[in-house]
Amino acid sequence: MKIVVLDGHTLNPGDLSWDALRALGTCEVFERSAPSEVLSRAHDAEVVLTNKTVLSSETLSALPKLRYIGVLATGYNVVDVAAARTRGITVTNIPGYGTRSVAQHTMALLLELANHVGLHAQQTARGKWSEAKDWCYWDRPLLELDGLTMGIVGYGAIGRCVAELAHAFGMKILATSRKCQETGPGICWMPLDELLGSSNVVSLHCPLTDETRSLINARSLALMKPTAFLINTSRGPLIDEPALAAALHAGQIAGAALDVLSAEPPPLDHPLLSAPNCLITPHQAWASGAARARLLATAVENLRAFLVGSPVNVIQ
Repeated sequence: MKIVVLDGHTLNPGDLSWDALRALGTCEVFERSAPSEVLSRAHDAEVVLTNKTVLSSETLSALPKLRYIGVLATGYNVVDVAAARTRGITVTNIPGYGTRSVAQHTMALLLELANHVGLHAQQTARGKWSEAKDWCYWDRPLLELDGLTMGIVGYGAIGRCVAELAHAFGMKILATSRKCQETGPGICWMPLDELLGSSNVVSLHCPLTDETRSLINARSLALMKPTAFLINTSRGPLIDEPALAAALHAGQIAGAALDVLSAEPPPLDHPLLSAPNCLITPHQAWASGAARARLLATAVENLRAFLVGSPVNVIQ
């Protein structure tokens, strides 16, 4: 059996081992695959693993030996699942591998907005503290999280984990979600518009759907407090980015911290790259070594289960 990994570098830039996957068949790992390279690389593969390389209906129709697609992520929009199903190709994904890492990154972004640790460390290295007239120095206001309100939009596994961490900082938790409305200590459920107007911090943890695309837009930003922060570690298109840039330039909200954008990598003229009080990290919340190791281990187990006739984590 031939296994082809189309874009293995992001998952494993060299600090993990492909040996467990190689034990399941003849395995060829490519760091990256351009669209024009997919067919030549996967033409005789029975198994293809992909992270962000697109497998369209046209591509699938040209891969007659293909029996299994393993998406090396939770989101699977890179695969035409309906076309795969029609052709009898099993498609699996990797749920839950990065919950703790993404939640941790969410809080890291919030803490940077509140304490400006990176900024002040840089300024110290540049001599700002050495030049100060007093024994201590800060350039931005420092914000205590205790007693503030965190509004969580999307209360799945990551949203719940963020709520736990925020609660440990003494924050009050508001939540809104389309699917579930769990009860729990310290959690108050309310509609989105009310949550936006009541929160000191709004953190997005919902999937990208037709309903959630541009969920945060000029109208919803106008509902937020001028002292509020917006955090997005979910999907870039949840936010109308020009509207957010305009709101930041106008001081309509206090700041934003984003790990995802609608275009990745972003063009140099992306409006949020020059927006004030906007922190952007390069889609790395999921990428801790522990999370990537779990992802790879689950990908191997998914394929092993398929090979013995009991597939798991199948996209329906």
